[in-house]
Amino acid sequence: MIYATTSSLQGREVEAYLGIVFGDAVSGVNLVKDFLAGIRDLVGGRSQTYERELGNARDAAMSALTAQAQALGADAIIGIDVDYEVLGSNNGMLMVSASGTAVRLKPLLGEKSLTP
Repeated sequence: MIYATTSSLQGREVEAYLGIVFGDAVSGVNLVKDFLAGIRDLVGGRSQTYERELGNARDAAMSALTAQAQALGADAIIGIDVDYEVLGSNNGMLMVSASGTAVRLKPLLGEKSLTP
């Protein structure tokens, strides 16, 4: 799978636009993680706890995006946008949403299709 935040891929031509695909992940932050992050806020520095949660949520959203594109027979996703939001009454949930356009690319001269 080829990923791009741009609307085209240099040197590649789109054979078919297969549709918009999405991947979402919502991650909760529990009391212990929140407490440890609060200590980090007091002493300064980066919160590895929140960074790890953010990375896990982003990976899950991209995996869901990829699965949806593969189900359509795509070999690339272009125009990818990743958004982050906090949810819940106390902002205790993190949502990562990824979207893009699933496409099938024309094979290069002498190349087999990228899709199986």
